[in-house]
Amino acid sequence: MKGMKLYLFGTGILLILYLAAEYYKPKATDWRPSYLKEDKIPFGLFVLNKECQSIFPETRIEVSRLPVYNTLKDKERKNTNYLIVAGALHVDELDYKELVKFMKAGNHVFIATFNTGDYLKDTLKLDINSSLNYGKKKSVPINFVNPSIKEKQPFVFDKGLGDLYFSKVDTSRATVLGRNEEGEVNFVKYTFGKGALYVLPNPQLLSNYALLSPEGAAYAAKALSYLPVAETLIWDENNTKGNMGDESLLRVLFKHDQLRWAYYLSIVSLLIFVLFEMKRRQRIIPVISQLRNSSVDFVRVVGKVYYQQRDNSDIASKKISYLLEFIRATYRLKTNAIDEELMAALISKSGGNESDIRHLFATIEEVSRPGRVTDYQLITLNKLIEKFYKQAQ
Repeated sequence: MKGMKLYLFGTGILLILYLAAEYYKPKATDWRPSYLKEDKIPFGLFVLNKECQSIFPETRIEVSRLPVYNTLKDKERKNTNYLIVAGALHVDELDYKELVKFMKAGNHVFIATFNTGDYLKDTLKLDINSSLNYGKKKSVPINFVNPSIKEKQPFVFDKGLGDLYFSKVDTSRATVLGRNEEGEVNFVKYTFGKGALYVLPNPQLLSNYALLSPEGAAYAAKALSYLPVAETLIWDENNTKGNMGDESLLRVLFKHDQLRWAYYLSIVSLLIFVLFEMKRRQRIIPVISQLRNSSVDFVRVVGKVYYQQRDNSDIASKKISYLLEFIRATYRLKTNAIDEELMAALISKSGGNESDIRHLFATIEEVSRPGRVTDYQLITLNKLIEKFYKQAQ
């Protein structure tokens, strides 16, 4: 009995020590790119939010979680800047038209994003690409074009912060404000009347991770210095936190008169149909259950396990491994190093679209970085891989 008490006492002490060690052990760094102004994680915008008053003195910060259209529609904005920092942009035709009216009235817009969205990409003729510096600690050096703010020594960041650039720019409309050491454009300006639109292909250059270094703080300050002194700065959170106050699934239908009336007509027609069909015209036909497909059940169970674990990184890693195996087996290409030589060979042999293939490998680089893979990144990766399979010869 005494031995049993000693055993339980020793086990209890070990359990307490284990719990204490788990509680006080250093927390792993969260590399999730949130771009939220209250987040202190590396790719949050807490530092930028705190330094806004020094960058934009005497400027009132107005936070908006509404789409651009709702934020600007029927509002006379003067002496105002609009800041959007997000991983991906959700701008449609209505949003873009309101932005153009906003800029032509003398206001300015600054966008920092990996993905401008299809509409803005087609309208501005902008394609974003990456240098794909696998294995390199430092990014490609970047600098400004304007001699008054250009540094003698270019800006160099780690973790690939400066690797993104515009592989396609309409120079007849855009003014180049920045380039990397290889001459590729990474900062542009579009003039609209008395205002302008500034586009930066990497929001991480404005993140906590970048701004906590003197070099990163200097680059962000100079990039944002293109925005003139204004009374108001609209800080967009619609592209990071999502919409607020307009959460209905039917908001798109009710936003347009034609769709709204089509919805009402469908409801009335359905009610009329139900009234006429309430009386059955034949005897009820018994329902015969279909034979169960055990393989489908198995797939569903496996799918639920992955969904519950939410291990996007593992799923992304497997999809990338299967893709590389497909490339090796189909095109006899070595995939030890994912570089320009591999992409050139793959474009030539597969017959796929060059822009799509480059976008695919840029996304692979993005999800391969340390940190959590978001649902949006995983969905984007899956769509690009499926598109490559369809185009492959």
